[in-house]
Amino acid sequence: MESRVVRPFPAPQSSEAHAAPSLGLTHRMRRNRKAEWSRRLVRESVLTTDDLIWPIFLMESQQARSPVEWMPGVDRLNVDEAVRQAAEAAALGIPAIAPFPFVDKALRDPTGSEALNANNLMCRAVRAIKAEVPQIGIICDAALDPYTSHGHDGVMEGERILNDASVAILVQQALALADAGADVIAPSDMMDGRIGAIRTALDAIGHEDVQIMSYAAKYASAFYGPFRDAIGTNATLIGDKRTYQMDPANSDEAIAEVSLDLEEGADMVMIKPGLPYLDVVARVKDHFRVPTFAYQVSGEYAMIMAAAGNGWLDGDKAMVESLMAFKRAGADGVLTYFAPRVAKKLKATG
Repeated sequence: MESRVVRPFPAPQSSEAHAAPSLGLTHRMRRNRKAEWSRRLVRESVLTTDDLIWPIFLMESQQARSPVEWMPGVDRLNVDEAVRQAAEAAALGIPAIAPFPFVDKALRDPTGSEALNANNLMCRAVRAIKAEVPQIGIICDAALDPYTSHGHDGVMEGERILNDASVAILVQQALALADAGADVIAPSDMMDGRIGAIRTALDAIGHEDVQIMSYAAKYASAFYGPFRDAIGTNATLIGDKRTYQMDPANSDEAIAEVSLDLEEGADMVMIKPGLPYLDVVARVKDHFRVPTFAYQVSGEYAMIMAAAGNGWLDGDKAMVESLMAFKRAGADGVLTYFAPRVAKKLKATG
């Protein structure tokens, strides 16, 4: 009979085999990270659906949706579809939406006169949404660039943007939006003095409860390209916006801008773009202690989506991490195109 060799099990190793000299540490930071329950207990910043504002794009069309080429997963919506999306936002617990219009070129002129039309695309969409989804907040941009033939946020004299003449038009635009039912007017034009002028005008006609969320520190950024494609101004913009939007090199100036807007009556302030300017978000929140928001702009969204689409990063994890960065910096909320996606994820995970 053939003999069989049985190999003995290796003897248990002494715990001393992996022993190392004690470091004598009193504080071990990893203790609080050892388990999910412990990490949750000590978490400093929390992201919830209450932190989300959903920007949507409107279009004049019988077609319900039209893809925005430079923003995968984002569509332009006709008014009926915008109402449906507002209802979805409310069902997901998203507090507010921020609509932006794609205006037909035939309606654009040097002064942006279509912005004052009480029956324009924005005003009709606001009325329709408020009629069907009254509980959703509507934050309306006050700016002329979707309506001007030159793509700037104000009226021009030669190559110069006229500040005071632009503010006079912006005031009328804000009143039209408030009359339509906008809950918040959000001037994004960066003209000097527009917050005070809009606040005075709103109060004078009984809209004292309409809030103002000022784009207080809006930078002349390279991250706006996909947004301009979405509203159709990338082809019409003449020159750039550096004479009225902020220099990306400056943060002290942001403090001055926010201070002025608060003095003029802003209820909330916003920093735009978002992730490249988290230092500004933190400075503004620390300095003023007022409701402070940030806009995760189209270029930020497109970068994450492009990298995820190529398999270079986990899109869901990058989405949540980027939004958590805003909360960590002190933002009270974020305008983000990820809003419905992250809301669904938060709802699924409880």
